[in-house]
Amino acid sequence: MKFKPAKKQFMFGELSGPEGAAFVILPVPYERTVSYGKGTGRGPGAIIDASWQLELWDEELKTETCRRGIFTAAPVNCALPEGKFFPHLEKTVEGLLSSTKALPFFIGGEHSVTQALLPPFIRRHKDLSILHFDAHADLRVSYHGNRRSHACAVYPASRTNRVVQVGIRSVGHDEKQFHNAGNVITHLMHENLDLKKLERQVLRELTDTVYLTIDVDGFDPSVMPGTGTPQPGGFGWYEALRLFKAVCAAKKVVGVDVVETAPVKGSNVSELTAAKLVYRLMGYLA
Repeated sequence: MKFKPAKKQFMFGELSGPEGAAFVILPVPYERTVSYGKGTGRGPGAIIDASWQLELWDEELKTETCRRGIFTAAPVNCALPEGKFFPHLEKTVEGLLSSTKALPFFIGGEHSVTQALLPPFIRRHKDLSILHFDAHADLRVSYHGNRRSHACAVYPASRTNRVVQVGIRSVGHDEKQFHNAGNVITHLMHENLDLKKLERQVLRELTDTVYLTIDVDGFDPSVMPGTGTPQPGGFGWYEALRLFKAVCAAKKVVGVDVVETAPVKGSNVSELTAAKLVYRLMGYLA
């Protein structure tokens, strides 16, 4: 499958194609089921725009990670009806994984897209586990009658694969039966404020091969104000980076999505933070 380059690349990225790049970004500006604040559909474009304000030299890692090659593909067509969009996205991800060895990053868009992002990875990696960074459990079977809701983002994968949840500060009455049950390990934020201990637990609970799904509302709103369903009391910037760095060092991370950035009018904080997060994670995985 041939992937066209986006009109604007993440951090002055490669225009030739994903074949020679270390990382490939697929923007997924899907917004259909948001239930509070809106704007996630503008997230991918805003994050890419903000990435041009980042320094190439990473001050923590003391290197220019972008020199490894970053290719940004044209955004996925999100105008399709829901019934066609999710199979289309899954097929697109399958094609991406088949056509390049570059490590994929998916930029959303609302969290529901993770339902279509995960199946190709699950088919490829028998021992895949999912690290789910979020304020919400996202374990509903359906929400407002929709199984493709952002509130159901990790439920399908949890039926077959280990899901380790961190940052959770909101669990609905209809999903509480699924947290800390079956394949799901849920670390409620208020019960896990010893973050060094949490890090050790998470590393024990994950398998050797990991997919990382990051809903930016896992961060405290002081770090990430631009998101549709904020909750107080989330991860600080350095607290989250410490956990991500440990996972990237100890495990084989095969895919990453960063979702639910909703730009705030008159502020660039959230998209800049999300862009720096993507770049820092690339550095951890380089």
